[in-house]
Amino acid sequence: MQQYREIKARHQGSILFFRMGDFYETFEDDAVLASRVLGLTLTSRNNGGASDVPLAGVPVKAVNEYVRRLVARGYRVAICEQVEDPRLAKGIVRREVIETVTPGAAFSDDLLDCTRNNFLCAVRPAPGALAVAAADVSTGELRLATVPSGDADALLARLAPREVLLPKGGETTQWRAMDGALVTEREAWEFDPAMARDDLARQYGVLSLDGLGIGAEDEAALGAAGALLRYLRELQPGGVPHLARPIVERAGGAMPLDEMTRRNLELVESLRPGVDNDRAGTLLGVLDRTQTPMGTRLLRQWILAPLTRREDIDMRLDAVAATAGDAIGRATLREALDGVRDVERLASKAAAGRATPRELRALGDSLGRLPAVHGALERVIGTRDSGLGTRVPDESRVPSPESRLTVIAAAWDDCGELCAEVTRALVERPPLQLGDESTIATGVDTELDDLRALRDGGKDAIAEIQAAERERTGIQSLKVGYNKVFGYFIEISNAHRERVPDDYQRRQTLTNGERYVTPDLKAYEEKVLGAAERIEARERELFESLRACVGREIARLQRVAGALAELDVLAALAEVAEREGYVRPTLTDGYDLEIVAGRHPVVERMMAREKFIPNDVTLTQDARLVILTGPNMAGKSTILRQVGLVVLMAQMGSFVPASRATIGLVDRLFTRVGASDNLVRGQSTFMVEMTETSAILNTATARSLVLLDEIGRGTSTYDGVSIAWSVSEHLHDHVGCKTIFATHYHELVQLAEELPAVRNFTVAVREVGDQVLFLHRLVPGGADRSYGIEVGRLAGLPAPVIARAKEVLALLEGDAATMAESLGRVPAAGKRSRRRAPPADQLALFASAPPAAAPNVVPPPPHPVVEALRATDPNHVTPMQALELLARLRAQIHADA
Repeated sequence: MQQYREIKARHQGSILFFRMGDFYETFEDDAVLASRVLGLTLTSRNNGGASDVPLAGVPVKAVNEYVRRLVARGYRVAICEQVEDPRLAKGIVRREVIETVTPGAAFSDDLLDCTRNNFLCAVRPAPGALAVAAADVSTGELRLATVPSGDADALLARLAPREVLLPKGGETTQWRAMDGALVTEREAWEFDPAMARDDLARQYGVLSLDGLGIGAEDEAALGAAGALLRYLRELQPGGVPHLARPIVERAGGAMPLDEMTRRNLELVESLRPGVDNDRAGTLLGVLDRTQTPMGTRLLRQWILAPLTRREDIDMRLDAVAATAGDAIGRATLREALDGVRDVERLASKAAAGRATPRELRALGDSLGRLPAVHGALERVIGTRDSGLGTRVPDESRVPSPESRLTVIAAAWDDCGELCAEVTRALVERPPLQLGDESTIATGVDTELDDLRALRDGGKDAIAEIQAAERERTGIQSLKVGYNKVFGYFIEISNAHRERVPDDYQRRQTLTNGERYVTPDLKAYEEKVLGAAERIEARERELFESLRACVGREIARLQRVAGALAELDVLAALAEVAEREGYVRPTLTDGYDLEIVAGRHPVVERMMAREKFIPNDVTLTQDARLVILTGPNMAGKSTILRQVGLVVLMAQMGSFVPASRATIGLVDRLFTRVGASDNLVRGQSTFMVEMTETSAILNTATARSLVLLDEIGRGTSTYDGVSIAWSVSEHLHDHVGCKTIFATHYHELVQLAEELPAVRNFTVAVREVGDQVLFLHRLVPGGADRSYGIEVGRLAGLPAPVIARAKEVLALLEGDAATMAESLGRVPAAGKRSRRRAPPADQLALFASAPPAAAPNVVPPPPHPVVEALRATDPNHVTPMQALELLARLRAQIHADA
């Protein structure tokens, strides 16, 4: 207990799993917590002066499941192992914490999702910016980035860290509420860039960080990396030798995607609750035809970080085009990739000394498929046999030199000698753990083979001993046996007790006989048992040497894994393009966006292909804002989302669902669709809507694409129309970005008469009697009805409810017309309205006071009826006089009409 408390004092923030033989024990407060969280029995046992200490333990063989459950609940678990052989220990067995498992630092497959990275992020605020260092210890990936404060949420959401390191006392309050992330505070001095520079230089064995691509502008991110590296070394006392050289992300290379855009476009997670597969109904679910875990993770990264440089996008598109154009080569490449395991994580485990025999063999077998992958790649890029034992380009088929396939092929590494060493040294199906079965193959080590021959020859030797003793004693029922308690023994029944030789030593008395040993049998036992122990020790020695040899090649293996992952993604995108009828988009540096016969990639997969109605969308400098109206269920939101998805797919390097697409590169994509509240942050639906709209208006540039749906509907109708109107004006006049605004506020169609670059489109319907047919076709013009009552009827509302709704609608439509006329008299700021003045008898919505945005608007003259009512004091009018006044006013209205 003294040893336990000394170790626990150094790991107070973790639950300490203390190895004692075949169990990991927890004590004191840790035991109470573990028993509650894991459902373990809380007990105590005779530990001398600590006999009353609470205790709860788990078997060593089942520890992974218990650790997984604790880490999933956000706890840290320190694994304290016995680091010396108890048989050789003098006094208390020496124990040390070999690792601390946290949500952000885990190697076990039970704690990881093979389809996504498991990032641990260190966050360091900087003036007007946020610096982030992100490491995935399971793959060795390290990323550094410094982004403007406005893009910080987008970066962290893309990385989706399981754990975040923050400096104590810093301005980091807004990062503490990240969904599902464990927050760990570190001392502020640990984020010092000068210290970090020395730490990273030692980590990578360099004198200067210039060779790592880290410049003066990366000082803040460098400080975050230093704190991250120091924390990882605490969690992993053996170090992190597999940490790859950092990838420094520069501003402008990738498109930041905020939370609402990722959510509304359903890029990697579905909005629908209760879906068994969280990727079902997402863009990732449609595009993911990858064959390897590395490929799946990379595809997710590409979707969440579309490119913004045309040259980089075209390199990917060239590769997809070449792969899509060769069906046989693509099939061969995908078949070769199909047998490749998670090389990235297996190599990292080997470098960290954690790979099991079975995992190391899986790595070797995966490397064994590299020649087949390379051969398929050569076919796709169009090389042919020169006839001299080499391959040369086939000029008729080779893609451009800038294609990613060409770049990958030029740097190809088969790792042939490494593969041969692993597959030669290990048996074909190694055990999960050393010692369970044979791990090292026969013929690898002479000493090991001799020991195995001694151990495996035991049965023959025992038979010889048994035959010799039967002949010597004349007892034919004598038999030689073995158990773990007494070792080898000779068993003789009581009937032959008098014939037992004098040199037999009694070892155990049974009901029907006795068990004995002889000096020769003891000598043989020591020889055989010693061989078994030496076999296990020698196998461990050889395996650890092999694992260390593989681990030293970690940088090489990480490059191989990166190449395999990229080939997998490119082949998957080509496969989807061919199967789904996608086309290569044309990327330009211009402004215009033209999509011909565009389709929603997810929706079309959920219905018969011929049932999905494609639509054309064109946005130019002179027609950059579309007001999209139409009835409920007509498909306005689908059109919005499909435009966003087509642009995003094009800029990530994928073919797109359309018959033709020309896309002027966008720097940001904003999608504001639907409404929801945020109860945790105390925000109503309307507050969330306005916050998201504010972020768009303050962040979008003229190169952005903005897709809005129903802005302003979370408040009263008049307020909502006013906000929607002014938001549209701002996007048109001040931002100048490409915008599609879907709305049920039909009053907004009048913007096309006020603003030169606004165009009206609607989703067509056809009325057949009382029935409404939704055509899902985008046509010029504006809608004048929402057909909400018809949608209610389709949804099954009772007939009396439908009838009454129609009556109320008829009463309210007059007010709506009044509102539309009033809005028509509100010109945009600084503009003169081109609409004619309304008739004098129209009661104006804004007649009492001109809008602030248009102070020069002259209010219309008051209506005579209004003047008569204003002059009437109801307190001095008798009931009869009131009826007479009402009759006169009614007659005057009819006369004016």
